[in-house]
Amino acid sequence: MTLPIARNLAPLGIRIMAIAPGICDTPMRKGLSNEVHDPFLKRVQNPKRFGDPIEYAELASHIITNSYLNGEVIRLDGSIRMEPR
Repeated sequence: MTLPIARNLAPLGIRIMAIAPGICDTPMRKGLSNEVHDPFLKRVQNPKRFGDPIEYAELASHIITNSYLNGEVIRLDGSIRMEPR
């Protein structure tokens, strides 16, 4: 929906962006057992760690300051891909 909404709101000068985060190193994630934690970490490609909330904030800040970004979804996930169930 990001691109269609961005196109609809462009005449008003409104930009639309989305961030699709992967697993971040938050207190909730830190509460997971290794049994739950390790399989997810193995799926992260590079860098081999979970995201830092600061990295999310830095991306959000960049989106705000870069006025040419519009209508995109940016994945912030270290190339992790979840397998279908």
